[in-house]
Amino acid sequence: MNPRLKALADAGVSIWLDDLSRGRITSGDLAEKIAEDSVTGVTTNPSIFAAALTNGADYADQLRDLGPVDVDTAIKQLCATDVRNACDLFAGCYAASGGYDGRVSIEVAPTLAMNGPATVAQAAELHGLVGRENVLIKIPATKPGLPAVTATIAAGISVNVTLIFSENRYREVMDAYLTGLEQAAAAGRDLSTIHSVASFFISRVDTEIDKRLTAIGTDEALALKSKAGIANAQVALAAYEEVFGGERFAKLAAQGANRQRPLWASTGTKDPSLSDTLYVTELVADGVVNTMPEKTMNAFADHGEVGESMVGKGPDGVRHLDALDAVGIDLDDVFQVLEDEGVAKFVVSWNELVASVEGAMTGAGRQG
Repeated sequence: MNPRLKALADAGVSIWLDDLSRGRITSGDLAEKIAEDSVTGVTTNPSIFAAALTNGADYADQLRDLGPVDVDTAIKQLCATDVRNACDLFAGCYAASGGYDGRVSIEVAPTLAMNGPATVAQAAELHGLVGRENVLIKIPATKPGLPAVTATIAAGISVNVTLIFSENRYREVMDAYLTGLEQAAAAGRDLSTIHSVASFFISRVDTEIDKRLTAIGTDEALALKSKAGIANAQVALAAYEEVFGGERFAKLAAQGANRQRPLWASTGTKDPSLSDTLYVTELVADGVVNTMPEKTMNAFADHGEVGESMVGKGPDGVRHLDALDAVGIDLDDVFQVLEDEGVAKFVVSWNELVASVEGAMTGAGRQG
C-alpha cells in the first residue's frame, strides 16, 4: 500500500482515478490500483473513451459479436461493458463503504448537453445497460442539465454532475439534487440508495484566468496568478458546508438521504511551473473526492504531501476572487467560457469516438 496515497485517504479524501480502458481492466492494472493505491472509484468522459477505443484490438471481439447495429448503439454497448466490469472490481469497496465509494461513472453523450429531456432518457438507458448499483451517470451542469439532474435523482438513479466552474452554478446543482431527493421521497423511494457527487473543475479555472492576468500585465495582476482554482474550490466547499448543514437537507437526512459530495476534477496541473501535486495537496478535506489523472496520482505517490484541511478557508477564497474582480477579471465571463469550452471539447472527443468506432464497424462489415 502506497503510504502517501494511504495518508491522503486517511485524511478523508476519496481517491478516484480519472481514466478507464478495457486494457486497464483486463491487465489487472485497475485491480492493483484498488489494492495498492487506495483507489476507490473511477471517472470517465468522452475524451477518455475516445483514447481507449483507439486501441481497436481490445474491442474487436465485442464489435464483431454485436452484429449489425448503428454506431451510437455500439458506443453505448462498448462503454457500458467497460463500466460494468469496473463496477464489479469495486464491488467490495462499494459494499464496505455503504455506497459511499466504489463508484464508476459513465457520461451521457455530450451532444445532449443542451437537451434536458434527451439527457434524462439516456441517463435511464445507460443505468439499465450497465446494470450495477455502483454506477454513476454523468450529467453536465448546463442550464438544461439541471432539471435533468433533478429528474434522474427523482427516478432513484445516482448522478455525477460534471462541468461545474462557479459557486453560483454549484448552488444550482445542489438545489437540483435536493429537489430530486424531495421528489424521490414523495414517490416513496429509499433515499439511502441514491448517491451523487458534484464535479467542480480546478486547473481549467487557473488556465483561463492566468491567461487574462498575463494580458493585464500589472504587478498586482501577475501576483494573483495560479491561485484562482484553489480559491474557487474553497468558496465551493464553504457553500457545500452551508447547504448540507442546513435545515432543508436535515429533513432529507432524517429519511436516509446522502450528501452530494464535492468532487475535485481537472486536478492535473497544466502550468509546468506549478507543483504537479498542487491540486491534491491544497484540496484536502474530509468527505471530498479527488479524481486524478494517472500522472498526477503517480506523482503524489512518489513525493506528494497531504496539506492542511481546506475546511474554513472559504473567506480566503472570497478575498482572492474579489481581488481578481478588482484588477479587471470578469469571473462570470470566465466561468461561461469554461463551460462552453468544456462542452465543445467533449463534443469533439465524441465525434472522434464516433469516427473511430464507425471505421472499425465498417471494416468488420457490422454497421447497421
